[in-house]
Amino acid sequence: MTLDDLRVFVAVCRAGSLSSVARELGCTQSAVSQHVKRLERETGVALLERQPRGVVPTQAGRVLEAAAAEGISGLDLAIRQLRDLVDGESGYVRVATGATTVRHFMSEAVVAYRRRHPQVNLEFRTVSSGRGSFDALADGTLDLAWITLGPPVRGIEQRPVVELPWVLAVRADDPLAQRPYVDVGADLRDVRLIRLPPNSASAAHLDAVCAELGVRLTHDTSVADWDTALLLAELGVGRAVVPAFPGLPAPGARGGDRDLRLIPLPALRPLPVGWAVRRWDALSPPARAFADLVEGYRRGGRS
Repeated sequence: MTLDDLRVFVAVCRAGSLSSVARELGCTQSAVSQHVKRLERETGVALLERQPRGVVPTQAGRVLEAAAAEGISGLDLAIRQLRDLVDGESGYVRVATGATTVRHFMSEAVVAYRRRHPQVNLEFRTVSSGRGSFDALADGTLDLAWITLGPPVRGIEQRPVVELPWVLAVRADDPLAQRPYVDVGADLRDVRLIRLPPNSASAAHLDAVCAELGVRLTHDTSVADWDTALLLAELGVGRAVVPAFPGLPAPGARGGDRDLRLIPLPALRPLPVGWAVRRWDALSPPARAFADLVEGYRRGGRS
């Protein structure tokens, strides 16, 4: 039994597929299968159950996966901390981001951080879901994840940084463009909107706050990110409910050279965003410095 065997086994359990792990590792499916078989010989029990659409861990496999994931994460953390001790100001900071995160939430901090810590390698990885970010934090392949905050997740610490109010994005010549605010229940009940990414935490939060008000929004267009929703609204394709993230024009004001207006939706509870980490007190000094710098800029100051 080797550490590589355990890493591959944990990856297979999470992916539910031998072939997808093989593609990710750049090896054959047979090579992945050999890692699992070696573990099964050592433990004397079946660890995976084959199904028509992949594999799932057996009861014994779930026990080993939980223990292996925790152990691997601890080892990875220890190795990173040892590297930091040796390298001083050098090292790696690995951050999970969405499609618009770096542009709208981190651009000033990235420039300042690069100037202050030129020897540190910043790695930004796009992760398609909060669950994917949590898994990557838990197994030690990421240091920080910028997320929409939600319910507690076992083994993950969430740190709020800023709350984003909701706005309605419309073209400047839209009948609603001159409103000081929009009433969600009265003004949007029968309006078909551009939908935020359906599987995103921001869309889930929006659906939840609308449900609290007894309102169900309808949609006729879907997009993959907030920027695309704004572009379509500016083109007059539709209207979009989006969080007022940094860099947008002030609500009610014309967006510079853009034919876009953002109308406040005061009845909707703001969207909380911030950091997710495995353990805040175990972050490496370079990762902590980056997180603090982003937080300082987002809260209106400098760090």
